[in-house]
Amino acid sequence: MNIRLFKPCLGEEELNNIKDAFKRSWIGLGPKVSEFETEWSKYIGCKSSIGLNSATAALHLAITSFKFPAGKKVLVPAITFASTAFAPIYNGLKPVFVDVDEDTISISVEDIRKKFTKDCVAIMPVHFGGHPAQMDLIVEFAKEKNLKIIEDCAHTVGSSYKGKKLGLWGDIGCFSFEEKKAMTTGDGGMMCSDDEELIAPMKACRWVGIDKDTWKRVEGYTDKQANDAKHWYYEIASLGFKYNMNDLSASIGLAQLKKLDWMNSERSKHIKRYIDGTKNLKHIKLLMPFEPDNNNYWLFGVRCKKRDELIMHLKSKGIATSVHYVPLMLFPYFKKWDNGCATSKRIWNTFITLPLFVELTEKEIDYIIDALVEFDKKI
Repeated sequence: MNIRLFKPCLGEEELNNIKDAFKRSWIGLGPKVSEFETEWSKYIGCKSSIGLNSATAALHLAITSFKFPAGKKVLVPAITFASTAFAPIYNGLKPVFVDVDEDTISISVEDIRKKFTKDCVAIMPVHFGGHPAQMDLIVEFAKEKNLKIIEDCAHTVGSSYKGKKLGLWGDIGCFSFEEKKAMTTGDGGMMCSDDEELIAPMKACRWVGIDKDTWKRVEGYTDKQANDAKHWYYEIASLGFKYNMNDLSASIGLAQLKKLDWMNSERSKHIKRYIDGTKNLKHIKLLMPFEPDNNNYWLFGVRCKKRDELIMHLKSKGIATSVHYVPLMLFPYFKKWDNGCATSKRIWNTFITLPLFVELTEKEIDYIIDALVEFDKKI
């Protein structure tokens, strides 16, 4: 066999939506983006959403929206994708790396308390792999210290924690639609909030600071009833970025959103099969305490002290693997912010990500499990 690590679930629904965008000959920032934003808000249950070209852009603009003074600090988990830590840096702020919980790999509430100083202005919890961070405790601490919460939901879509959708616990929730994630738009992201006034300025900010989207101006181009030749006019009153989502991506997203719950359910079935097949292994353990009946996971993985040997064993069987993630302070760029995080530095060396995607078959999962069992017996 040759089993890939991730694979987006795409079909006729996405193709038909793209064809519709082609027929309209409007594939840039347009009405489909607006429609997707509306449908997304309905699905999550928030008041306002803004479609973007990546979750990286969403995290950047989420922090931008607060206008924090330069030099302030943001609490960020040590194990996450680089975008989480780049977001405060883009805004002239400093990341403060917080250790992770050894079991869940999400940000440690205990270490948040230790790393907090009076210069901290925000927390950026990440629901690692799709497993919820302890948002109730994080919100309680944030209120106590007057901290804003930017909730990084790049690893999950549709999950709830203690009866409340992930993405709504913080001031702003940020989601990823990158090719490998729970749902995709090819590349893309979304920021959402119940504070409409807070994120409203980011609509211009995502469109190079322009206060009127092109597709909103186009209606006046040939309007014979209009007595104004300035239909083309717009203002730029703030610094902007080229972060907009486009109608091609939104068309894919609208189709993906309709089948998101089903896709989440299929991945949960796969994880249950993995869990059942690996429960008796002695040297290979689950990456985290997976709860597929309660949470929606983007990735599945295991831990093994002989990680590299296991990776090579699986590679010899045609099974793709990866490692998510290296603690950020171990990279040259982030090294100057290294402040310890002993747990992160110790446990990441055991992480192995295994194949997980909607169309993964039972036969393929069993083949992977057999390979794990074979290696476990040899140790």
